Amino acid sequence: VQLQAFGGGLVQAGGSLKLSCAASGRAIMHYHMGWFRQAPGKEREFVAASGRSGGMEYVDSVKGRFTVSRSNAKNTMYLQMNSLRPEDTAVYYCHILRTNYWGQGTQVTVSS
Repeated sequence: VQLQAFGGGLVQAGGSLKLSCAASGRAIMHYHMGWFRQAPGKEREFVAASGRSGGMEYVDSVKGRFTVSRSNAKNTMYLQMNSLRPEDTAVYYCHILRTNYWGQGTQVTVSS
């Protein structure tokens, strides 16, 4: 299976971005999936999860600002990020939970 994350970019604080994670090789409807991020000098951290039954989870720091969703028809997971802050700057990765499958990462930079 391959995961391709895209949609990152440079945005001012308070702005929005929508990340996409397109999967090929397997149908994501069978899997719990998540978004993670890694800022310079820091460990990779969990951001949000999309359960195969529709459940969602978020790290406290993004609750109310980020929304994870998926389109099983498009075999794609999304992360809508609003009210972005400089501390959200990181490389964002998509991941099929409990597997070794990761996307290549997409850079999100939020300027103050």
